[in-house]
Amino acid sequence: MKSKSYDIGIIGAGIAGLSTAYMLSVIYKIKNILVIDELAPLSLTSDKSTECYRNWWPGPDDSMIRLMNHSISWLELLARKSDNRFNLNRRGYLYATDDVDHIDQFFQDAEVPSRLGAGDLRIHGNASTDSYIPALDGKWEDQPDGADLITNTTIIKEYFPYLTQNTCGILHVRKAGWFSAQQLGMYLLEEAQQSGVEYYRARVDHFDTHKNSIQSITCSNGTKISLKVVINATGPLIKQVSKLVGIDLPVHCELHQKNAFEDCFSIIPRNAPLLIWNDPQYLYWTKDEKEEISSDNSLGWLLNKLPNGVHTRPEGAHGSHTILTLWEYKKNIIEPTFPITYEQFYPEIVLRGLIKMIPGLSVYLDKPQRSHIDGGYYTRTPENRPIISPTPIDGFYIIGAFSGFGLMASLGAADLISRQILNIHAPDFAKKFLLERYNKPDYLDQIMTWENTGQL
Repeated sequence: MKSKSYDIGIIGAGIAGLSTAYMLSVIYKIKNILVIDELAPLSLTSDKSTECYRNWWPGPDDSMIRLMNHSISWLELLARKSDNRFNLNRRGYLYATDDVDHIDQFFQDAEVPSRLGAGDLRIHGNASTDSYIPALDGKWEDQPDGADLITNTTIIKEYFPYLTQNTCGILHVRKAGWFSAQQLGMYLLEEAQQSGVEYYRARVDHFDTHKNSIQSITCSNGTKISLKVVINATGPLIKQVSKLVGIDLPVHCELHQKNAFEDCFSIIPRNAPLLIWNDPQYLYWTKDEKEEISSDNSLGWLLNKLPNGVHTRPEGAHGSHTILTLWEYKKNIIEPTFPITYEQFYPEIVLRGLIKMIPGLSVYLDKPQRSHIDGGYYTRTPENRPIISPTPIDGFYIIGAFSGFGLMASLGAADLISRQILNIHAPDFAKKFLLERYNKPDYLDQIMTWENTGQL
């Protein structure tokens, strides 16, 4: 290190930390910034994401939609600036159901984000003409926003013939898609380094404070670094790191896994959106399989009704056959430890869940493909909203608790945290993400009434 004294130290080189480094150095022209991480950039959880984004969020207010719209605007700006180096697309999220009794709830749930600012809700019923505009492959500009609610089965079968023939309703959210986390993150880091940001490989073990203000940090190798401002952007470790300064954050970690395998039979088109089954379901098992499962107490839950939300998307360019498959069929709330141990039967369980939505995938039950499992921890607050905030320790800030939406929210969140540090006016929705919200005596009671937190 050239210097052991910096104005700002960002602990954590995941997408949140690198977004903050970019925002402070490139956009707000702040110098003398250090990013500290004991690992290579983006290598803890950011590179294991599904890499998706959306502005479609439930209530009870518009704060999450406004945060996502703010962040997506930055994504689009950087896509233009970098000649779309990180492969941003707008294929959307597609929620599907085969239960006619769910259609009314589909409509009611979709009305909320539309009313709160996520875009118009277009209805395509049986009496409608085909005004549905499909997503353009590889394009993100000049695409519809809002969402299309389609109950016209002719339209569904024309544009999404790989879905089960029983599909009676889909909701195609349009200001949504995915991009390369690794490419975006490295672009942000390169731009920040060109603006003077330094990167240091070390683990932070201790904070020195004086009169309730940050003074310095001490690293595991004994290096002491003087800092005026510290930003805790450590992802699943934000609770542990915050405890080093005496702050106990109201967050917990959930293990979320992801499986990738080769769709060698091309069951899912390469231009498909993110596909999500919106119904709870029972998995199909043969009689012999049921008897085997019933005889093992540890597996009996596989015969129960499992939650909605199994999802998949194509991964890679047109020459690729890879698909990503995900389903959080049970909550794994645990303390984060590394390396992560994954569930042995996860790929098969997710595949069986996806077959309900995409029957063609059943071919892989008899012809299993080699799987690659990874994943990480969703760091989550009780109401599934992030913490983007100063703290009671002067100079100590937190940007985190993104619970699976870090990639889509980090640029907008980085702008908000930068404005807080630099005392620049921030949009009014930023107050919804302050740590002080938990000091309100009725806040936790209020959030217990929220029916939907937007978690996939």
